[in-house]
Amino acid sequence: MAIDRPVTLAVVIGAHGVTGEVRLKVFAEDLSAHRSFNGGALTLKSVRPGNNGAIARFAEVTDRNAAEAMRGTELTVPRSSLPPLGDGEYYHVDLLGLPAVSSEGEALGKVIAIDNYGAGDVLEIERPGEDDKPGKRFMVPMNPHAVPEWGAESLVIAADFVE
Repeated sequence: MAIDRPVTLAVVIGAHGVTGEVRLKVFAEDLSAHRSFNGGALTLKSVRPGNNGAIARFAEVTDRNAAEAMRGTELTVPRSSLPPLGDGEYYHVDLLGLPAVSSEGEALGKVIAIDNYGAGDVLEIERPGEDDKPGKRFMVPMNPHAVPEWGAESLVIAADFVE
């Protein structure tokens, strides 16, 4: 795991009001544990729920023009600042880009996306491409039957789930 790899916790989706507050689309359960984002460039002063995303105030953003200019800005923290994980838990950032191999040792490709359609996470694996074309993709549920093990170097997919 890249311990200092930046992890995106939210993205600015627009300005809120005239005093420099911004609306956020939040990807984490709680932003309040973090005060500094983007390598110290942004200091979170407050965050509260809003009708269309969370409403946040940053010390460095003091008016609506500055808030509007932030639209699309991702708010990142170093991976090392995230809470430790329990057994069987993972952060999406740790799985994205991992090479995938079958339980029989066949190289399958790499994890390119993680989706959740309501019944748990689903990994999207892209096989190696040929002739400068992307490879075929297949999906695997992220559960112990389909993915019996994973770590910092690779992810093992049970042979029954390989397409």
